This record gives sequence, C-alpha cells and structure tokens, in this order.
Amino acid sequence: MDETYIKIKGKWAYLYRAVDKKGYTIDFLLTPTRDRDAAEAFLCKAIRNQGLPEKITIDQSGTNTAAIRRYNRTHKTGIAIRQCKYLNNIVEQDHRAVKCKVRPMLGFKSFWAARCTLAGIEVMHAIRKGQRATTGNAPQTPAEQFYALAV
Repeated sequence: MDETYIKIKGKWAYLYRAVDKKGYTIDFLLTPTRDRDAAEAFLCKAIRNQGLPEKITIDQSGTNTAAIRRYNRTHKTGIAIRQCKYLNNIVEQDHRAVKCKVRPMLGFKSFWAARCTLAGIEVMHAIRKGQRATTGNAPQTPAEQFYALAV
C-alpha cells in the first residue's frame, strides 16, 4: 500500500494504490488530502473489494500506519504492518505506469476528470499485466479484452 502525487488544478492530490506480491493491482483511490481519514477510506475500500489481508507492507508513512492501527482497533482485526522500503518496491515500481501516462498531461483541470482518466489508466494497466480474467476457452489479446469491457 502506497500513495503517489497527481496534480489537479495546480494542487497536489493523492492516488492511493495497493498491489499484491504478484504485482497485481488490488485497488486505487484518488483523494484531495493525505491524512489518516483518506488512508483509512482507501484501506476500507480495498478490504471491502478484495478481503482482509494478513499483513500490509508500507513505507514509513505515519498516516498509513495510523489508518491500519485504527482499522485494527475498530474492526477487531489483526492486520500485521511491515514497514520496509525494499519490500515496498513492488508498488513503487507499479506507480511508474501511472506516472508515465500522467506526467506529459501537465495536470488535470478537474478532480472528476482526473478520477475518470486514472480509472481508465488503471484498467488498461491491469489488462496489460494479464490481471483480467478472459471469458471462454480462447485467450484474448489486450485489445479484445478492452473491447469486451465496452459490451
């Protein structure tokens, strides 16, 4: 679990992302602030969609640590926190795919446009990684998987 910065209307917004140990994207959330409440909102969203993890690897961010500890207290869970910058490299490298597309744009004009564009970038990145399940027996190309989403 980690966050990266995205520029919207000349101000920084924060894209929280979670990646599993295989490199598959678990979830993402764009928020205007970087605080415990935003980190906890992302954590709750990721757990709601993917289930409860045994442990979470994060960097030395105090907001992520506080959010996980608060989640453990309120929901009576035992999620272990690992703070190691080397183990966090998987998610840091996965940010590159998003940053590579966003950097030439020089920021977004609205939060809504940023959220929609980043959702599209994340879906395309998941397809490219082979994360989307194919329907039928025959393997589909990334383009066919993308077109199948529109149907």
